[in-house]
Order: sequence, then structure tokens, then C-alpha cells
Amino acid sequence: MIEPDNLNLSIKKQCKLLDISRSSFYYKPTNSNEAWELDMIILIIEKLGKTPFYGYRKIAVALNDKGYKITRKQVRRLMKRMGLSAIYPKRNLSKARKEHKKYPYLLRGKRILFPNQVWATDVTYLKINNNFVYLVAVLDLYSRKVLSWRISNTMDVSFCVDALEEALMQYGIPAIFNTDQGSQFTSDAFVGVLKEHGIQISMDGKGRALDNIYVERLWRTLKYEEIYLHSYDSIIELRTSVNRYFNFYNKERFHQSLDYETPDEIYYRTFMSAVMRAA
Repeated sequence: MIEPDNLNLSIKKQCKLLDISRSSFYYKPTNSNEAWELDMIILIIEKLGKTPFYGYRKIAVALNDKGYKITRKQVRRLMKRMGLSAIYPKRNLSKARKEHKKYPYLLRGKRILFPNQVWATDVTYLKINNNFVYLVAVLDLYSRKVLSWRISNTMDVSFCVDALEEALMQYGIPAIFNTDQGSQFTSDAFVGVLKEHGIQISMDGKGRALDNIYVERLWRTLKYEEIYLHSYDSIIELRTSVNRYFNFYNKERFHQSLDYETPDEIYYRTFMSAVMRAA
């Protein structure tokens, strides 16, 4: 519309005739900022894919270390725009109920020498489609074998009781059962099953996460070796993935703490040896 080379009309007069400001003629529209933001978003997504536990601060450091100039505020803004976030513990799943009885911790200084001597359990959360579901597992502490597990989309005690009853039905009765002080495990429904079978009840001290370290390690291993590597569109897909991983964990995964044997090898060999000696 504007003809800079017009000898009869100056740029000023042409702008006035067209009723536009002269500054708008000199402005050169650019998409460079949008292109830069798109490039940064792609880099952020790639980084989250490799390290899903990185928040915006660490992502900014990582990108700057690779030579990209971006601030923490810019990373946070772009992540918020795209609905991206790090995977990290957001919920305290071990809240006790004041009216529930608490039991002493029985494992301090105790040597665990055989399968079914001590079982333990805990609940963790898993994220799916921006929602949370909950996973409970029962673990034999001697062999590290996952005896049973359940996934639920609510924190109702029933899925914890179901996992406990399945483990008892399939593997017998342990001498001690250790839990944290979460309301699911201090409930009458859960404690009642343990008492019915004459099992000693042990509970972690308040604020003592390391008392149940073996189950915490199981959660970390599951999430880093399976959950964080996949995305799930439904709870059915998630259950299938967890089932596949726990089968691998019990039967095929070599554990350094077990002298590179599998939990199944340790559990069944030691258990059968104990049965033979008792006979």
C-alpha cells in the first residue's frame, strides 16, 4: 500500500491519506519470539521425558548448561502454559486418625532370617491423566518378594484389606506385619484381619520414614523402572503395566541386596528349606 519510492508523495503524506500512523509502516512484524518459545517448549518436553522429576528450576539450569539462554521465570511460564509439571510426592498418604490405636515398632534391632517372618505394606500414589490413583503392596522383607497388590481410585481401606487377605490366602501367615500409621492400616477393618490370624502388629514411629525403607525402595524402583517411562490413558493400562513389572521384579530382576538373585528364588528356596527342617 505504501510506496517508499514514490517521488510525488512522501511516506508521511501517504500514511496520512491512508489514515495510518507512520510508525506502523516502519514496524516489521516478526514471529521470532513465538518461534523461540516453541523451540524452548520442545526442549522442556524433551527434558521432562528424560528427567520427569525435574522442576522448572532444574530444567532452567539444564538448558542453560546446554547453551540455551532462558530464565527460571520463562521456564515456569512456558510449563504453566503447556500444563507441564514435574513428578514428585504431593500428598501425605500416612495421615493417622486420632481415634485409631497405634502399635509399637517391633523391628528395631531384629534380624530377619527367613520368609514370612516379617511382612510390610504401604500406599503410594500414581498419576494418570492429571488424576491420582493409589497403589498398595504387601512385601516379604526377607526375600523382597511382592506378595500381593491392589490399585484403587479412592483411599478407602477396602483395597488395602483385599491385598492383605490375598497375601494371607496365597502365602500363609507372617509372624510380624509392619505398616506406617496411616488411617488405612490403623483402621478396625485392617487391624482386625491381623488380630484374627494372631499376627503381631508393628507400626513405624511418627515421622520415621526409614522404618519402612524396603517398601519405599520398592516404590522408587517401580516408578523409575516402569511408571515414569510410560504414559497411561486408563486405569486398566496402568494395572497391566504394574502387573507386568511386579512379575518381572519377582521372577527376573536381579537384586544386588540379594546377591544378584531374584525374590522368587530367595523366597521359595529358603521357605522349602525351612519346611524340610521342620518335617
